[in-house]
Amino acid sequence: MGAVAGRPEQVARRLRDGMAGGVLSFPLTSFRADGSLDVDGLRTYVAGQLAAGPGALFPACGTGEFFSLDEEEYRQVVTVAVEEAGGRVPVVAGVGYGWAQAVRFARIAEEAGADALLVLPHYLVAAPQDGLVAQVEAIAGRTRLPLVVYQRGQVTYTAASVARIARIPGVIGLKDGHSDLDRLQRLTLAAPDGFLFFNGAATAEIQARAYATVGVPAYSSAVHAFAPEIADAFFAALRDGDQGTADKLLRGFYVPFVELRDRVPGYAVSLVKAAARLRGRPVGPVRAPLTDPTGADLADLRALLDAGLALVGASR
Repeated sequence: MGAVAGRPEQVARRLRDGMAGGVLSFPLTSFRADGSLDVDGLRTYVAGQLAAGPGALFPACGTGEFFSLDEEEYRQVVTVAVEEAGGRVPVVAGVGYGWAQAVRFARIAEEAGADALLVLPHYLVAAPQDGLVAQVEAIAGRTRLPLVVYQRGQVTYTAASVARIARIPGVIGLKDGHSDLDRLQRLTLAAPDGFLFFNGAATAEIQARAYATVGVPAYSSAVHAFAPEIADAFFAALRDGDQGTADKLLRGFYVPFVELRDRVPGYAVSLVKAAARLRGRPVGPVRAPLTDPTGADLADLRALLDAGLALVGASR
């Protein structure tokens, strides 16, 4: 059962508990070789992600290629996530574009049984702070689901705007993808007690310790999408104060992975999906405008994946 009829504070409490106990999983969306949605492959893949014990599941977001899904595909993706989760962890579905289109996706997510929504950055244009707040108000006022807002790209909130957003009924948190810790500290201080914050930087583990110093220890993990053994080992090292293990994983896997990711635009998703395929996960290719890795980059990814798994005593 989803939490469509639940109160925002109940969903926030479940998310807070989940964030304290594990990384946040942003599952890939499975496509066939011809680019069509592979529902059976998705179901198998999501079940594997849940078996690794994430704190929450965020289907149809950036890593899940939300921007490439039509509304019926979106419905199927969120439905599979809800069915597989079975209430064990919160399911937070991505919505985006302008507020009117975001509301269309929000209604689908409600019907599918999602627990909450992640509001992805709006499409194309820059906007003033009043407009950014109005965008959130427009979505929140048209859905029963709680919202987590995502600042990244052209969306950057001031502390005053976060204080306003936190007063909007149904808005329970903020995901940060800018990694401006000075600004983020101001946002956390402007928000009321209980407002959720988490680190949504690309390959968030690189900056996880720095985020924790400003009171934001929770983070999303793209690595969990293909190597939960590595992601969980790093999370445990941070939780337990094991700096040696954290440094070993950063030097031996995460930093080289980021360097590989930065070779080509879009590799933040494409490499993750390719790594999942290397491990036999039924996720298929990426959709345009993304491109799959070149042969040379795939070879480097294979070697890095093997090295990272070896660091945590696992194998491909």
